[in-house]
Amino acid sequence: MNETTHDVTAVRQAKLAALRSEGQDPFSAHCEQSHSSQEAKHVFEQDPETLLTVSVAGRITAFRLMGKAAFINILDRDGTLQAYVSADGLGQEAYATFKKLDIGDILGLTGTLFKTQAGEITLKAQAYTLVAKSLRQLPEKWHGLSDSEHIYRQRYLDLIVNQDSRKRFQLRSRILQEIRRFLWDRSFTEVEGPVFQSIPGGAAARPFETHMHALNCNFYLRISLELYLKRMLVGGFDRVFEMGRVFRNEGLSRRHNPEFTMIELYQAYTDYRGMMRLVYDLLQHLCTQVLGSTQVHRPDGLAIELGGTWREISYKQAILEATADSQWFSRSPQEKLEACKKLGIQVDPKLQDHEITHNVFEKCIEPTLIQPTFVTHIPKELCPLAKLNPQDPSVLDVFELCINGQEIAPAYSEQNDPFIQKTMFAAQVGEDIQNMDQDFITALEYGMPPAGGMGIGIDRLCILLTGAANIRDVILFPSLRPVGGGGES
Repeated sequence: MNETTHDVTAVRQAKLAALRSEGQDPFSAHCEQSHSSQEAKHVFEQDPETLLTVSVAGRITAFRLMGKAAFINILDRDGTLQAYVSADGLGQEAYATFKKLDIGDILGLTGTLFKTQAGEITLKAQAYTLVAKSLRQLPEKWHGLSDSEHIYRQRYLDLIVNQDSRKRFQLRSRILQEIRRFLWDRSFTEVEGPVFQSIPGGAAARPFETHMHALNCNFYLRISLELYLKRMLVGGFDRVFEMGRVFRNEGLSRRHNPEFTMIELYQAYTDYRGMMRLVYDLLQHLCTQVLGSTQVHRPDGLAIELGGTWREISYKQAILEATADSQWFSRSPQEKLEACKKLGIQVDPKLQDHEITHNVFEKCIEPTLIQPTFVTHIPKELCPLAKLNPQDPSVLDVFELCINGQEIAPAYSEQNDPFIQKTMFAAQVGEDIQNMDQDFITALEYGMPPAGGMGIGIDRLCILLTGAANIRDVILFPSLRPVGGGGES
């Protein structure tokens, strides 16, 4: 804490002490609020001739003192409202106390609405109540929080001073709301699976491990929602979804956070083609209801069109085009490694053949898929939970929807043959057979209907729809290295 900040805090603490010595409680338990800022403005615009008394509440973000009157701006959940506060409106004694308030204080105001000569709808205050005294100075309005570390560590300050950030997280909330509405309207049931799992399944990722003292055994934080949702299909819930946190003990980057939000959904009696239609309709719904446009813009200004017809290309065809080698899939691993060098990508020579090829996809192809693209029929080695393609058993009936250079939604025709599923699981876990989810195999043996399933990374979807540059910009409190063993002082 610098000296200036310390001085401001000391002054504000002295004001707090003075208020308490006068018998006032500057931290109220309740504040009457009849309208939000925008609701109040809307009421006035509907009938500007009626002197309607409203009660609003919010944080002071601007304070312009002019002798016996002052203009302030208060910030609430919907935005800002200007208020005119005067000695005539409050009375001399109340106004004298009001002048001692600070930017950052939270107060309730009651009064009538009018429009200033500048055309701004304003509350003419008749009474006020200080409900929370701010003891620290807010960042300067025009400079805000310039240090990204402070933005993420002290998100509450970012939300106060950065209107773009406020709008982005309000938009995220609407996106989640509309996803749920879209699925509920299509007879999907929202369910909740366990976060603690004895076997981390449904994805290839490093889990977080913890110990449960009550049962005296180790558990893993879930890396996927998939296997428990499929158990619901076995149980007769034909359309299910879960939206929740998933945890992967892996890297941090502009597009990765160790804990993130996913939605996974499963629909019986359809396949990956049915999921194509569903995700297309879902994004059109979000564009219509949340954005009001099928076009979104990246921070660099590039437009992404989510309407119209989306491109579809097979995984193999995309590889052949990227490598300009019609014989790629018949090449030896060593030949592929040499080709990767010519493509300018670094690949671990210890990787298996299909992993070398997938490096080409992830490093050379995926970043170029800016407009919506369904990449279909990935190699069978990449996913043990999908159905093999009947015409080409080397690939799966799968698509990966790529937009803005990253995967947004993978989807499958779900594997429901317990014998094939067990074989594919065994190939994935190798000799570490204890990591196979035997109970899931047992569930399949009771019979799971054919189904299509899909996962959507909510944070990546929000990056796309809000135009954010970084996953940390769409997660309120992203993972950060602790400072001093706790929060920022």
